[in-house]
Amino acid sequence: MTSETIKDNQAALRTEEGPDAHGQAALLLVESLIHALIAGSVITVQEAVEVVETAADVKQEIAESLGDSPDRLGQSLTLLQTISDSLKQDVPLG
Repeated sequence: MTSETIKDNQAALRTEEGPDAHGQAALLLVESLIHALIAGSVITVQEAVEVVETAADVKQEIAESLGDSPDRLGQSLTLLQTISDSLKQDVPLG
């Protein structure tokens, strides 16, 4: 994971009210943990991407019941896609 990726993800968390400190910390922690699991060969990149895709599917399913606006849902899905793209950079060269 690059610092540029982290900056992109942090920027995506900013809302009209300002950045969400809890969300930023949680996102950074989880994304870093997933990268560490990949680096330690605990899970594969594909398994990590599948976890993020499942999270996106669940988010879509529960968004309405949570009262998320279409814009908020879109922001969440964009963040998850950004994480997925970041994880795909962990594919070993060879």
